[in-house]
Amino acid sequence: MSTEENSTQLNKLSGSVEHITYSNSSNGYTVALLRVEDDLICIVGIMPFLAVGDFVEVTGKFDIHPTYGHQFKVSAFEKAAPSDTASILRYLSSGAIRGVGPSTARNILERFGDRALEIIETEPERLSEIRGISLDKALKIADDYNKQFGVRDVMLFLSPFRVSPEGALKVFNALGSNATEVIHNNPYVLCSEDIGFSFEKAEEISSYFAIPKDSDFRISAGLEFILKHNLSNGHTCIPREKLISTTARLLECELSQVEAVCTEMLNVFQLRSFVDNEVSYIALPKYFGAEEFSAARLAVLLKYAPPAELMAELEIDIIEKQEHIEYEELQKAAIRTAISKGITVLTGGPGTGKTTTLNAIIKILKSKDLSIALAAPTGRAAKRMSELTGCEAKTIHRLLEVEWNDSDNQVFARNEKNPLPYDVVIVDEMSMVDILLFESLLRAVRLGTRLILVGDSDQLPSVGAGNVLADIIASNTVPVVALTKVFRQAMESLIIENAHKIISGEMPNLSSKSSDFFMLQNHNGLSAAELVVELCAKRLPDAYGYNPLSDIQVLCPSKMLDLGSMSLNNMLQHRLNPQKKNGERITFKNFELREGDKVMQVKNNYDIMWTSDSGEEGSGVFNGDIGILEKVDRKNSLLLVRFDDRVATYYNENVNELELAYAMTIHKSQGSEFDCVILPLLDTPSKLLYRNLLYTAVTRAKKLIIVVGSSEVVYSMVENNRKSLRYTTLNKRLKDAFA
Repeated sequence: MSTEENSTQLNKLSGSVEHITYSNSSNGYTVALLRVEDDLICIVGIMPFLAVGDFVEVTGKFDIHPTYGHQFKVSAFEKAAPSDTASILRYLSSGAIRGVGPSTARNILERFGDRALEIIETEPERLSEIRGISLDKALKIADDYNKQFGVRDVMLFLSPFRVSPEGALKVFNALGSNATEVIHNNPYVLCSEDIGFSFEKAEEISSYFAIPKDSDFRISAGLEFILKHNLSNGHTCIPREKLISTTARLLECELSQVEAVCTEMLNVFQLRSFVDNEVSYIALPKYFGAEEFSAARLAVLLKYAPPAELMAELEIDIIEKQEHIEYEELQKAAIRTAISKGITVLTGGPGTGKTTTLNAIIKILKSKDLSIALAAPTGRAAKRMSELTGCEAKTIHRLLEVEWNDSDNQVFARNEKNPLPYDVVIVDEMSMVDILLFESLLRAVRLGTRLILVGDSDQLPSVGAGNVLADIIASNTVPVVALTKVFRQAMESLIIENAHKIISGEMPNLSSKSSDFFMLQNHNGLSAAELVVELCAKRLPDAYGYNPLSDIQVLCPSKMLDLGSMSLNNMLQHRLNPQKKNGERITFKNFELREGDKVMQVKNNYDIMWTSDSGEEGSGVFNGDIGILEKVDRKNSLLLVRFDDRVATYYNENVNELELAYAMTIHKSQGSEFDCVILPLLDTPSKLLYRNLLYTAVTRAKKLIIVVGSSEVVYSMVENNRKSLRYTTLNKRLKDAFA
């Protein structure tokens, strides 16, 4: 089942399509029976507009589906028009062309013989010579026929540039039958959102067609490329001057040319501009609109807030007695604010009692018979929220009922027209929420709903663009309660003490030998990596009884170098789960998955099926979920992965959503906690030496953290607070909306 091995064993089949079992018009995925000489072979893959009677040549490999048996998985295909009258009749009679059934097909063949398809393609008006076919119907028949072979033309046109059939279908759906002409004139149209080709791919095609370097099309695409590239750095916008100079350098064009194209794009709203403190910022329309809407919506939600719930101090006293705790003043202020205000932001670092406060808020709101929804941005964060509150929490995507439209793009069923039916919506880990997800959430929150946002703004900001939580807090426009007092029992933990020192710019205590925070100095990359493996595999399990798979997590700033997650995963896998003589395994890209491996899901997938230990069945595995690969079933081409109390089934097409998880990047650990964290810090890339990254890593540890490497690297990270700065407009927009 090695995907590397199988990918080289490609075969070619030629034959006629006997039957279409399944066809998805939006993405071209098709299941069909192909007659190859005397055999009928099931073919599956991206084959848009395939029809009964088509003669095709397909390239791919044979496979065994666990349910449907032997199949031929198609990686490329080419369709030819039927040439003899029998094949043409069969093709036209199949219903492949709308408006043509068996009777009409016979009439067309009787009139035009083996030139029938040529007539449909080049002289469609002649079809109206046949009784029952009007000129309008004739043109529609031709349009449908040309559409089918138009995809073939686009595939052939793009094949020299290694574009997949699925990519070619996206191009055809977006550009229509004259796609090749459009691309020839402007290859950069392929970078549009509904097609989604990379700028580099468009450059390759542009070079082939000798598009001038100073073409307006190229400059326009270059400006959008710089803006899109910077989304991955968290910026929703870029200062105009910086955008133009960067684009000019990239494209090797004059500044004046780029300036002129940028101005024209602004005039037609292809780009949007926002001025803050006399600096002009340029944004893509989607992100400009998301921040504009979010600011306006928060203002409206606060203006039309639900009536303040009456709450006597006695209610807090009762909870204190029930829970045997005593809230400090800021916690009480947070409880009062959340109960009485339409929007509340609750923030604070580790040990400040955020969870205790949130649980009191939930308890009081429930006592008033208010319906409450709890959500977090990731599956692991939602699970942790459920464990800490005792209430069901969902991912924000699941709360908003994520769906996919005809273009296979993500949409939410919950929105302005179909809002969430809750009195209170509480969102945890808000630092991880990007601006597009926040906009979608706000669109689904109806007027009169109480919104409570919880998070630690000192943690890493969202992977996606925006700095939502920090911008809301900085704007001073909505009620914010920041818990600052670290409780005495929490301060007994050096993890918490050092976390607060780090985020305030003080140097952490790295010399303790008897607490829960240790620094093991090591200045050699390979030696440090071996020490990490030894700690995980032997020293910590022997000393503390930790399970290397479930209790210990190695967190790395980067994927690369000796102490990156990729290298350490290979070393840890070799030590903790060496290849067994009869053990099953699969190879994917540059790593191997073995039965018994610790693995992580790296994207949200709501379709992966699972069965719980109690027999309950469901679907959905989420980005960041960590499990154990229990079984590699080569015969049925599937994997079984245990995530806590449920086992998920992965087929071949989902294998690329799994990675080894003995080590992971700090970014991937957001929203999670682990009993023990090992943090290697030595050959860290300079761009990752910043304070929020170190703070986030330290606050992932519940009981113990061991830093392996150089104290100089730790100090460098504490001193660098620049990385958390992002270009966004939400802060200023909120101030304007509330002015």
